[in-house]
Amino acid sequence: MNNLIDKLLEHLWLNHRLSPNTLQSYHRDLEKVAARLSPKNLDWLNVKREELAEAVYDAAEKPSSQARALSACKRLYAWLEETDQRHDNPTTFLKTPKQAQKLPKLITESQIDQLLKAPDTDTPHGLRDKTLLEVMYATGLRVTEAVKLQLSDIDLSKGWIRTIGKGNKQRIIPLGEEAVYWIERYLQEARPLLLKEKMCDELFVSQKRVGISRQLAWLIVKEYAEVAGITALSPHGLRHAFAVDQLDVGQLD
Repeated sequence: MNNLIDKLLEHLWLNHRLSPNTLQSYHRDLEKVAARLSPKNLDWLNVKREELAEAVYDAAEKPSSQARALSACKRLYAWLEETDQRHDNPTTFLKTPKQAQKLPKLITESQIDQLLKAPDTDTPHGLRDKTLLEVMYATGLRVTEAVKLQLSDIDLSKGWIRTIGKGNKQRIIPLGEEAVYWIERYLQEARPLLLKEKMCDELFVSQKRVGISRQLAWLIVKEYAEVAGITALSPHGLRHAFAVDQLDVGQLD
């Protein structure tokens, strides 16, 4: 694996004239990912997308470190494809925390905090609502994407979700410890009570024992937004406000 890393760095130096600091950063991040793959007998040429995602989205690291590791892997696999050493790219559709442009401050951090604290987590509906808000906050999912989440889309042991967004593109998105905690509580304490032994694929369910609708999800958000003193809030505005808050606390880069 290190041999391929060295060859990539040589290629980047000769053809792209990247700075020594950039090359060292790529080397460090790729070696880190390689060290996580090696104990599983995986290498750059045989690793699958989800296996690579597990190595990149290490829960012990900050999103900024995960982003650097994924950026280095994208460079590597672009080169492997160009040189016909591999004909598929396992980094495709892996979501990178982006250096996002600062958005207008739609709601304050204090209001977001009040919004997340508004649901009564001692009740099944409140625990569900709390989990929905935490998942949307941690991932930046649209309301439509959040209500479509199925149990099979979630891997709590690895701390990520899989979702299909606009353009039918699949994304793997890190959840963060807080969202994982609330999903675990919701699955154990609330969801079984709401379903009353009925089977359902969707993560978020209603008392009708089916997945919640987009309309119900938005009514839930609006209800708690009013409790937090947030008015005239649109689904798009909420998503942007969450994104700004994540940027301010350093959870996105």
